[in-house]
Amino acid sequence: MKPEAITLDCPPDCHRCELRQTGTFLPFSSEKLDYIQSFRKSTMEVAGGRQIIAEHKSSGHLFTLYRGWAFRYKTLSDGRRQILNFLVPGDFIGLQEEFADGATHGVEALTNVSLCVFPRDGLWQLYRDDPQLAYDITWLAAREESLLDEGLLTVGRRTALERVAMLLVHLYRRAERVGLAREGSIAFPFNQQHIADALGLSLVHTNKTLRRLGRLGLHTLEEGRLVMNDPRGLQDIADYYQRPLRTPPLI
Repeated sequence: MKPEAITLDCPPDCHRCELRQTGTFLPFSSEKLDYIQSFRKSTMEVAGGRQIIAEHKSSGHLFTLYRGWAFRYKTLSDGRRQILNFLVPGDFIGLQEEFADGATHGVEALTNVSLCVFPRDGLWQLYRDDPQLAYDITWLAAREESLLDEGLLTVGRRTALERVAMLLVHLYRRAERVGLAREGSIAFPFNQQHIADALGLSLVHTNKTLRRLGRLGLHTLEEGRLVMNDPRGLQDIADYYQRPLRTPPLI
């Protein structure tokens, strides 16, 4: 499936960040943006299918995803992969490496992506210089834990049909929140292997479950897009309902 066309370039000036103009994120003062600009080291682009952070290797960097989709994953020694979560524009990447020598997970670009790059060794200075930004980073880490909680509930207790319905709703919500939804649909660059690896299902079981869910007519997957025909119906199947969310910060 082909992802929708995107403009990859990160603006050289944080004041011109298009993500901040969506109204999705907390507004920052001009002085705060100046500080983030001074903290940012560079920008980079990564092609879909390439590594942003290699598993078990130290990157020395933190990232904010600016354009495109990515995912965080872990693998077993025989190559079996668990996708831990999918990443959308605005997500802060790489903080977990602070707790181990080298990355305990990998991050792969699902589509072509662009990222803002920050030096890992500058993180402690940020905490000392700006307690509010330090709290914002802590808040982002807590939100990541909440997403993982929902993922664990899904893999541990939801049926296959509930899992797939939950993931479709979850991906649509996350894309919609950052302005990627158009008339009830989003670009859907995920293949069945991504879905299987995220939900702990076999590829065969994933295929059968997608077809079974598709026959209910609650959604449509065609030409690389997910169309939400009946979002409430999918929510009811998944037992996964919209909850009020705080406006997130953008580093």
